[in-house]
Amino acid sequence: MNALRAMLVGNLLHRPLRTLITVVAVGVEVCLVVIIVGLTTGLLHETAKRIEGVGADLMLQPPAASFLMAFSGAPMSIKIKEKLEQVPHVAAVAPVLLQFNTSGGLDMVYGIELESFEAVSKGFAYHAGGPFAEPADILVDDWYAAAKNLKVGERLRLFENDFTVRGIVEHGKGARLFVPIEKLQELSAAHDKASIFYIRCDDPKNTEAVAEEIRQLFPRHQLRPLKEYLTMMTSSQLPGLDAFVDSMIALAVVVGFLVIFLSMYTTILERTREIGILKSLGASKADIIGLVLRESLLLCAAGVAIGVGFSYGSRALLKEMFPTLTILITVGWLAKAGLLAAVGGVLGAVYPAWLAARQDAIVALAYE
Repeated sequence: MNALRAMLVGNLLHRPLRTLITVVAVGVEVCLVVIIVGLTTGLLHETAKRIEGVGADLMLQPPAASFLMAFSGAPMSIKIKEKLEQVPHVAAVAPVLLQFNTSGGLDMVYGIELESFEAVSKGFAYHAGGPFAEPADILVDDWYAAAKNLKVGERLRLFENDFTVRGIVEHGKGARLFVPIEKLQELSAAHDKASIFYIRCDDPKNTEAVAEEIRQLFPRHQLRPLKEYLTMMTSSQLPGLDAFVDSMIALAVVVGFLVIFLSMYTTILERTREIGILKSLGASKADIIGLVLRESLLLCAAGVAIGVGFSYGSRALLKEMFPTLTILITVGWLAKAGLLAAVGGVLGAVYPAWLAARQDAIVALAYE
């Protein structure tokens, strides 16, 4: 057994560059899994928290609208606001027009009535500047301002129009960019239209009663409690996202499998004579297989440790490059990524281990 342990260490040190490359490759596998999952879950979680941060109790969307508000469009008349305000126990209603900005990034823009939106959300916290003063004014949140290096009074081009940054507000109120709803209606040819209505009740206890009343008024529309919205924002609710994440994880496992397989296979070919010596000294097939599998697990363990470091380093680098990006790294997914790396490593070592165990001792001793 001492000879087996000596061979285990010798195999790893015999080709230090190959060992290092194998460990780094496993680390990259772990990092890829963690970052891909962290990006998707972080994006969904952060989006849901911003919607929840609006402070509304309910939100009304068009008939058959997706819970992804970006796909809602603007088919509702803004006059719905008047009917909603007449519902008992409704304290405030804020119509919002949603538009995606694709120039210089992918950003959701809220067209809002400032007074009604602040009535629902309890008001913006201004880091600098103040509320709208002109139709072409824009409010940006502090994360977006930091990412774009924007200051109050500077120009920001959206939808082929120049907006003046009038205020920088605390993040977490639905979107990162806010413009007057009339201006956005004009730019998107959606006059007197809204994509969504945020509704705040006079008391959270009355939310269900208000919801029932609104359902009777607008039976075909989608009415969603904001407290439930966070639970809906999962990858399984998004078409194709689960498949994408699973595909990326499978790709990462295949990479780990191939790296370990090639490393162990070349090791077996190089150490054929040593294996023959071990077998001639009485090592069983199980001993040889155990040796190869332990070596692969040792490489995987080192790779997992490096992969954890890679994951946090990659997150820090991405946050530095894209300050508004949210990457959620959890202990659970670190453990899952490590387990996937170990499974891929063991599977990759199975054939080389079997190849080593079936070698004839006499033939192996004669091998040059």
